[in-house]
Amino acid sequence: MEELDPVKLKAELDQFKKEKEKIRQLMGQIGGKHAEKIDRRVNFFFIGAISLLALNDFLHHIFEFHTPIPSLFSLEIAVLLVSIKIIWMMHKATKVEHFQFWILNSIEFRLNDVAKQVRNLDKTVKKYHTEEELEQPIIPTFNEMEVPDPAKVPPK
Repeated sequence: MEELDPVKLKAELDQFKKEKEKIRQLMGQIGGKHAEKIDRRVNFFFIGAISLLALNDFLHHIFEFHTPIPSLFSLEIAVLLVSIKIIWMMHKATKVEHFQFWILNSIEFRLNDVAKQVRNLDKTVKKYHTEEELEQPIIPTFNEMEVPDPAKVPPK
């Protein structure tokens, strides 16, 4: 049987810690508390700007109050802001999809690595054990036809 090498185990543990830290950093870039605050501020900016432009149009058309920005120009600015917001949301969704792909790719890599280790263990087992040993069950089965030992039968 293969001996556990402390040096290999230490190297594997260090590699795991590096990957864990890398994932932590990526999580912070994609959706940490800092990103949530920035998203909230950007949303308030867009809502405020579009609300002010709508107020400008209401003042101009309903109350016939002359504003410095023409209503057609304010409408164009509002459409531009909505377009920028949609593009920004698509960019955020792309970042999330890329992160999900990266996670799934690393899981697949780990699964392939584990499958390779299982194949190596299977080869080792087949190499060191005879065919009869491999056919024997690991857990002995209880045959219903066996007669129980009278010495081991509990008293009635």
